[in-house]
Amino acid sequence: MKLIRFGAVGTEKPGVILDGKKLDVSSFGEDYTQDFFANDGINRLAAWLEKQAASCPEIPETERLGAPVFRPSKMICIGLNYADHAKESNMDIPKEPVIFFKATSAIVGPNDDLVIPKGSEKTDWEVELAVVIGKKASYVSKEDAMDYIAGYCLHNDYSERAFQIERGGQWVKGKSCDTFAPLGPFIATKDEIEDVHNLKLWLTVNGETMQDGNTSNFIFDIPTSISYLSNFMTLMPGDIISTGTPAGVGLGMKPPVYLKPGDVVELGIDGLGSSKQVAKAFE
Repeated sequence: MKLIRFGAVGTEKPGVILDGKKLDVSSFGEDYTQDFFANDGINRLAAWLEKQAASCPEIPETERLGAPVFRPSKMICIGLNYADHAKESNMDIPKEPVIFFKATSAIVGPNDDLVIPKGSEKTDWEVELAVVIGKKASYVSKEDAMDYIAGYCLHNDYSERAFQIERGGQWVKGKSCDTFAPLGPFIATKDEIEDVHNLKLWLTVNGETMQDGNTSNFIFDIPTSISYLSNFMTLMPGDIISTGTPAGVGLGMKPPVYLKPGDVVELGIDGLGSSKQVAKAFE
């Protein structure tokens, strides 16, 4: 099943993609919140759809898509999780997962505009696979970690490199600007993805391919990352773990290349759809 949220900013409703059609499931009575995932919402929704799908209104193709999860408690990112990206960033391959947070206020819909922050000259792109946690996870073993996943979605981990690297302190400053976390177009439930560790991911800027990678090249695979994080914090249902980006970011170019107003960024992952953001200046 593919979960979507649609409608104007701040008033999104839940939907699904079923047999290629986008259906409004707001009559199910729940949005895709922490409580939804915690209370077996995916299976309950699937059972409800078996009886109610025919009566669900179809969503027009012109309708805006929002982020497919509603207000996750946190968004955690794994940095330098591809060896080629660590190399282009002039950083050592990590011995343990590199962890940073991204403010949930950065989350937007998959095709919403990217707003280049005030004073930014080094806004960069990063295509990433995001994992959506399905149930409360604390001190989880690697062997059991995949049982805690609700599904997966596409994420562009936008980064302001001067804020991130040159201004001191933690990376979170360069990761959390408004619009820096477009998610979606949908959450694919775990059963939709045959092998999450063998997915092609790509990104283009103005039609030129910048990133072309595969999740088979993770340094730390998904079970390792979930288990590791769960030793330091409780992962809540609906939480997002973004698993890192392959080589091809603007920072790694010689000379570096960064986004400017009018640039068009498109990205995608096998089985998780694609998204598109147009860069706009801060106003």
